[in-house]
Amino acid sequence: MNIIITGSSKGFGRAIAEKFSLPSNTIYLCARHQEALKTTVMELQQAFPNTIFKYKCVDLSIAEEAITFGKWVLAQSDTIDILINNVGQFVPGSIYNEPNGTLEAMIRTNLYSAYHLSRTILPNMMKKKSGHVFNICSIAALQAYPNGGAYSISKYALLGFSKNLREELKPYGIKVTTVCPGAVYTDSWVASGVNPERIMQANDIAEMIYAASKLSPQAVVEDIIMRPQLGDV
Repeated sequence: MNIIITGSSKGFGRAIAEKFSLPSNTIYLCARHQEALKTTVMELQQAFPNTIFKYKCVDLSIAEEAITFGKWVLAQSDTIDILINNVGQFVPGSIYNEPNGTLEAMIRTNLYSAYHLSRTILPNMMKKKSGHVFNICSIAALQAYPNGGAYSISKYALLGFSKNLREELKPYGIKVTTVCPGAVYTDSWVASGVNPERIMQANDIAEMIYAASKLSPQAVVEDIIMRPQLGDV
């Protein structure tokens, strides 16, 4: 299988890459930071020697780079089986007092990255009449909360993108799954003081995505909603 995972140098992306690191799979990875991405790929290749890893450092919040990355992948593979739009950024704040430009930055990173990359990859899937797109949203796309601000707005927008994509791609046999996780212990939570055992692990998200990808062609998980056992933090 040929799998694209964005934002894959750490957190969800890395955990998902590990889960899909099976013999005969080729995984295309990207992230903004060259050294972190290179280190991740080297560690993955050492741990999973029978999986092929290819990577490119790009900033998917820039439309031209998202399109370039998609074309780079397509130049190396004539079939894309799974696209996981995982790039995301969280900037806390309230609509009334967050710095100017926060909304624009959140929309570029959390929505436009998925929009432009998907538009580049989807014609390949549509031609093959198969494929699966996962869009990593957030609980913030389902319920507004204090200090969510522009981040929550961008995730609501990504949810709308995912829902529209689901309807558009039904005739082409392409599955679309929206993933809405609650608090997960990644780098953004390390300095929070929250007990790691209180919230989910990145591997929990990877496990659910992998399971959803293994269903028969006539079945699709439209939405994955995950929260810590004790509820949101």
